[in-house]
Amino acid sequence: MPQSKLVRKTEKRQLRNRAVRSRAKTFITRAEKLIFAGELESAQAAVAESISALDKAAEKGIINRNNAARRKSRLMKKLNQAQASAAEVVMEEVVEVEEEKPEPEKEPKPEKKPKAEKKPKAEKKKKGK
Repeated sequence: MPQSKLVRKTEKRQLRNRAVRSRAKTFITRAEKLIFAGELESAQAAVAESISALDKAAEKGIINRNNAARRKSRLMKKLNQAQASAAEVVMEEVVEVEEEKPEPEKEPKPEKKPKAEKKPKAEKKKKGK
């Protein structure tokens, strides 16, 4: 193949690859911003988009599959840590609210009447033979 045709082909590939890489990076950045902002529901959707973009890039050979796996892992780790810390905050708030609530006073149970005392049985007389 003439050199000029190879140059044209590589330029086209570079443009396509750059677009795919840029798209993946954009999704990752968006997801990280949402995670750090504390918007976990929308962050979860953004992480799913990021993972999809990374998988597509790896499938096309634009990035190495291990590179994609590493980036997905790091992103998921950040999301999971954010969710865990959010869960801790919620639990702390629940505990605080429970501590602030005065316990309802329980009505004392009415005392049971004592059972009537049994009368001692008369001793049986022993019959002598």
